[in-house]
Amino acid sequence: MSKIYILMGVSGCGKSTIGERLSKKIDLPFIDADDFHSKENKIKMSEGIPLTDFDRKPWLTSVNLKLKELQLKGVILACSALKESYRELLSANIKNINWVYLQGDYDIIEKRLKRRASHFFNPDLLQSQFDCLEEPRYGVRISIALNPDRILDYIINKNE
Repeated sequence: MSKIYILMGVSGCGKSTIGERLSKKIDLPFIDADDFHSKENKIKMSEGIPLTDFDRKPWLTSVNLKLKELQLKGVILACSALKESYRELLSANIKNINWVYLQGDYDIIEKRLKRRASHFFNPDLLQSQFDCLEEPRYGVRISIALNPDRILDYIINKNE
């Protein structure tokens, strides 16, 4: 059975950037959970309205189905997965998940979000993500203050 990597953290922490680079480096497909959001969820976030658990449940369920589909091949997923209950939904009936928490402070991430071009996530929602965040006590934790190559090396070495 191949590995499944789930890169998690608040919006703007680098999940997609690291996920795409990790995909190329270890030759596993990359998917972004943002692509599974409903049109309604994207509109809410673009208008600065935080998603509720009710909004997130169908989204997380659809991402879980995609992970089940790809678990034999292996996959890298970028997903905020902010709460433990969200991580439980994502990982339901899936084995061999390698959790990677991209950890950063508010100021660094806020600067990144303000520089980011076209994305539906409204930077005004960042505080709501930090308020919701339940940091995992398992998996790999790595600071986003490191350069991307060091982050990639750390993820690969910790999951061999």
